[in-house]
Order: sequence, then structure tokens, then C-alpha cells
Amino acid sequence: MDAVEEWVARGERVPTRAGEVFVVDVPPARAAGADPLLVLHGFPTSSFDFHLVVADLARSRRVVLIDLPGFGCSDKPDVRYSIRRHADAAQDVVARLGLATVDLLTHDMGDTVGGELLARDLEGGLPFRVGRRVLTNGSIYLGMAQLTAGQQMLLARPDARFDLASVGIDPAEGFKAGVAGTFAPHHEVPARELDAAWRFAAMRDGHTLLARTIRYIEDRRAEEERFTGAIERHPSPLGVVWGALDPVAVVAMTTRLLAARPDATLVVLDDVGHYPMLEAPARFSAAVLGLLA
Repeated sequence: MDAVEEWVARGERVPTRAGEVFVVDVPPARAAGADPLLVLHGFPTSSFDFHLVVADLARSRRVVLIDLPGFGCSDKPDVRYSIRRHADAAQDVVARLGLATVDLLTHDMGDTVGGELLARDLEGGLPFRVGRRVLTNGSIYLGMAQLTAGQQMLLARPDARFDLASVGIDPAEGFKAGVAGTFAPHHEVPARELDAAWRFAAMRDGHTLLARTIRYIEDRRAEEERFTGAIERHPSPLGVVWGALDPVAVVAMTTRLLAARPDATLVVLDDVGHYPMLEAPARFSAAVLGLLA
């Protein structure tokens, strides 16, 4: 089996209010010494983003990784996707696994999904406790984000199924180029990582739903105070790991976040872009584990 097939074999599909979602539930390598870690990925990829770091993360804790609805191996219905829909799925997975407390590791869109979970907790409506959390490379302040040409093109489309081939773009090559363009400029993205990202996106024709799944940006714009406000206000300890050369979620966002949350701890990876877990996995793991300790 190759890496994609191995990842698929490690997981199972779990029923939620948002349909069946794919979950990889990794036990600790040795006796658990910390709360389980819930990992939420970003757009347009999947939990596989963390395949290079999951062994490190699971040294002494259980790690639960979810493919959010519309992504990876999860259900991909032709519906309107939303931050709340994703949060419903994550909340239901935690409930199904019987977890009373989780730490959070979130990336990109997953930062905002985590923000919705935190908002529910602040309102007294979250049935589990959030311990520590680490946030990484997500456009939590949308006015500061530098959206890519591909993101802008998708957002300009109707919220409906759309195939890049219909406008003369090879879907696989267009997708992979979009992901590669968010890495640090000097970083040579391994072809196997881009190929894997595409394979997960294309499962169940998910690549034709990109103009639908990207609507999380509209949600983020409309309710930034709810989502990012909860990231700022939630009392749980906050760590931040950021690739300094991210061309979309620019590193200046961390300055604004720390002004709102001065007790947060920031680790900047100087020569890394939007996907630090793929670009610098060893340093990313070390930073995350240090912040969760």
C-alpha cells in the first residue's frame, strides 16, 4: 500500500449530523500522559496533511483526526457547506468517542471551526471541555488575508457544483498548483504530497465541490467576531505556530492576535509557508508538543 491507502486503512467513517465523516483515531505510543488531541484540517485538503507528524503527536496521547464534511474520505453531498456544519461534525465525533476533554490543534479553515466550538463552549453549549490549544496558519482576520487567485475565482462562482475542466483548467494540475503556491517560495513541494492531496480531494468527485466548500470564507467574513472573538476570549491556554512566509494567512495576523491575547505563546517558523506540518514536520511537531506540554 502507498501512503494514501495506508491512511485510508487507518480510519473509519463515523455518523454525524453532517453525514458520515472519516476519523483516524491514533492511540498513544506509550501510556497516555495528556488529554486526547483533536486535529482539524484546512481547505482544500484533509487530515492527511498531518500524516508526517501524527506519530510524534501520539507519543503520549491519543490523537483524533477528522476529515471535515466535503473533504478527504468523508461524505461529499451537494449542499451548502458552513463552519457550523463542520463544527457539528467535530462535536458529534468527540461525543461518539466518549471524550470528556480534548486539546485542539487546528489549521487554516480548522482554526475557524475550532473558533465555533470555543464559541459554543463560552455559551455553555459544548458537551466537552477544551484544555490547551494550538492554532496554526489560518486567516482568522480576513481583512488581512491575501487570498489566492484560485480562491478568488472559486468565491466568484455561484455556490454550486463546478468542474475546473469546464473553463479549460486541468482539475488535478490546477488543484495541485493552488496548494503548492501556498508553500514557502523556496520550498520544493514533494510531488507525492501534492498527488496525495489531489487524490483525497477527488474522492467522490469532491473536487467539483470546491466552489461550495470554500464558502467557509463567507461565514468567516460574516461572523468573524463570533469565531475569532472566541479564539481570543476563550480562557484555555493558547499556543500559536505560524509559517512566516505564508502568502495567504500572513504572519502579521499573529501580532494582532497576541495584542488581543497577550498571554498566548507564539512560535514562528521563519522559512516556512502555509503548511508547516508538511514543509517542516520535525520543527512543527516540536513546537506543537512544547505548547501542549
